[in-house]
Amino acid sequence: MRRFRKTFIRAGLEALYLSGAHVWLRPIFSGVGAIYTLHHVRPRSSAEFQPNCHLEVTPEFLREMLSHLRDHDIEIVTLDEMHRRLVARDFSRRFACFTFDDGYRNNRDFALPVMREFDAPFTIYVTSDFAAGQGRLWWVTLERVVAKADIIEVAIGGLALRLDASTPTAKCVAFQRLHDWLRSLPGEHDIRREITALCTRHGVDEEAICRELCMSWDELRALSAEPLITIGAHSISHCNLAKQTEETARVEITESRTRIETELQRPVLHMAYPYGDRAAASQREFVLAAASGYKTAVTTRPGMVFAESADHLTALSRVSLNGHYQDARVLPVLTSGAATAMWNGFRRIDAA
Repeated sequence: MRRFRKTFIRAGLEALYLSGAHVWLRPIFSGVGAIYTLHHVRPRSSAEFQPNCHLEVTPEFLREMLSHLRDHDIEIVTLDEMHRRLVARDFSRRFACFTFDDGYRNNRDFALPVMREFDAPFTIYVTSDFAAGQGRLWWVTLERVVAKADIIEVAIGGLALRLDASTPTAKCVAFQRLHDWLRSLPGEHDIRREITALCTRHGVDEEAICRELCMSWDELRALSAEPLITIGAHSISHCNLAKQTEETARVEITESRTRIETELQRPVLHMAYPYGDRAAASQREFVLAAASGYKTAVTTRPGMVFAESADHLTALSRVSLNGHYQDARVLPVLTSGAATAMWNGFRRIDAA
């Protein structure tokens, strides 16, 4: 099913490009700008099993994107400047904002040099538990468990299952089954319990993964002095906020900001909701973010920024730079707004 979905999306992007539909849709759906979502930026891996590769792009693709924006006179601005333009209704020039979720070390090592080439500002949304070396990147941990195993024994829905993981194809099927099951569990403690059990069974050190991949407070302290970088908040633990009680969600939203400001001695005015889709962030979370004093908060709901977005500053849509679609022909389609318009049923604002 997932493979069919990727094929379908790729075909849709190709059709928009080859038909030229993105050109005539651009004046209607390109909006006043866009916020782009990234996670990892690093060289391409040769591993056959990479179920999380949609979360990473190569430095070369990032460079192609920045070149495309420059060639089309789209200005790359900070989130503060985007906020100013929306509030002031200053839309004389289209803009783009770049945002990186979670706080991965490769943002510094591979993304920053490319962004410097273009004097392009960007925001890194930091999960404070990750920076403290205490977080759990369960989706990465799951990948490592499946990569290591040939058979995975697990109880799902009261049924004891033995999932085949003996080949790259079987591993992909097993990973997706486990991933979807974990996302469906009632709470973060349920995910942690099941992941810990899998790690114990298959000899994976889940505690080391966060320290291996994410920047520490010391590293972020040094990085925050970089003029191009803004640090935003991404909750304390990277939990699904919509599944928490209102008080827990409020603490995750407000305390993450406090921790970052205390560690870095810089104001934190922007946040990103973990996961960020409809199942993880909706009206309650949007209100909590606004009440907590954030100037903007972003989702992962696909969409461009429109003038009307000024009325929904804590429910902003983004455009994903997805590792599955690293093709230069995708870029004019993405910047035209045609792809996200079709995905959203041609709605301009998705903040309900």
